[in-house]
Amino acid sequence: MTSTQETLQADDGYAREARAAVEHFVAELQAGIDHRDAEIYNRHFAADVLWGTPFGQFVEGYERLHPIHRQLQAEGAGGPSRYEIVRVLAPAADVALGLVRRVGLDRDADPGFDEMALYVLIRRNGEWWLAAGQNTPVREK
Repeated sequence: MTSTQETLQADDGYAREARAAVEHFVAELQAGIDHRDAEIYNRHFAADVLWGTPFGQFVEGYERLHPIHRQLQAEGAGGPSRYEIVRVLAPAADVALGLVRRVGLDRDADPGFDEMALYVLIRRNGEWWLAAGQNTPVREK
């Protein structure tokens, strides 16, 4: 039986650009978490970003999301964590899909919780912006 499923990964050039975009974005997230700074964390969230929280809620727009992240950062919510890129897909020029794991660390830098996120980045005027993100906690069986 022959598969009729389309492969979406674009050419190698787009794939390298998408990987670099996700790496840069994740580095900003990491710096924002490390410094408890929502300005750094949200630096490349688009004005009309769509955000799915790990608690099943939906937030639309930077103006609504940024104050939430600012408050969470001020409260130290979630504790320290480490971001790890799992996979990047470039389905088209100027589009990057990043599957990213966030591993929570306790005071001794041991893994605490896991969370998986799917980030959709779009390049506009030479800059990459987060168009959408969905966070899902990973539960142990």
